Amino acid sequence: MEYEAAVKGPLKLKGTANKDIQKKLKKKNKEKNAASLKVDQLADIKESELKEISDPLKFPDYFGVRKLFRIKDLFDARIHYGHKDGTLDPNMKPYIFGSRLGHLIFDLDKTAEMLQDALNFTAHIAYRGGIILFVSHCPQHTLTVENAAKQAGEYAHAREWDFHIFTNSEKVYNGVTRLPDLVILLSTLNPQMQEHTAVKDAAKMCIPTIGIVDSNSNPNLITYPIPGNDDSPAAVQLYCNLFRDAILLGKSKKPVEVY
Repeated sequence: MEYEAAVKGPLKLKGTANKDIQKKLKKKNKEKNAASLKVDQLADIKESELKEISDPLKFPDYFGVRKLFRIKDLFDARIHYGHKDGTLDPNMKPYIFGSRLGHLIFDLDKTAEMLQDALNFTAHIAYRGGIILFVSHCPQHTLTVENAAKQAGEYAHAREWDFHIFTNSEKVYNGVTRLPDLVILLSTLNPQMQEHTAVKDAAKMCIPTIGIVDSNSNPNLITYPIPGNDDSPAAVQLYCNLFRDAILLGKSKKPVEVY
């Protein structure tokens, strides 16, 4: 009776019985607090995951594209090499680190940051089921670009550009067409060193663009410009691999549709 009263009511017992009861009660309270903390933590984790899945754009790197490359990879692919001194476009000055042996050198810290933003945007477009078009007009890189688009399950246009592909697509293809949701330009210049027609056409049709802008290019009409070398085969191969991987990352996180 004294033991039950002690457990149910205030502890008034003296001696070892009182100490034992106090220890048992403290142990029970600790276990209850630990269990409640775990439940609260699991609830917080589930809630954050649900928010992340419902609106992934609020998370800066939902798809983990920052893990796809290092600055050393950009350096090894010679992305830091620009054109010769005297060919610099005034709009590219903020992205130039300096000059060495008569050639302009890109600031790879800025290139890496802008490349990560472009890859993240690409993954989001792929996640939402958007159409992505790889564009290049350099014969040297045609197969590289087309293979990357094929591996990513997207589209490529690596031939001579038709002036009406975007602006008058219905007459070109004799029917209602869906324009791409994103255009990736592996070079914003054509072989004549003039601005690629797709840059202006995409801007006219409000299509977001990602473009590799060399030191002699104008980045103003590009939604996500990436300052870097657009001539080296190693550089173009790295760009293609990164965009391919970003697209596949975005598609891999799409929810499975049950019919």
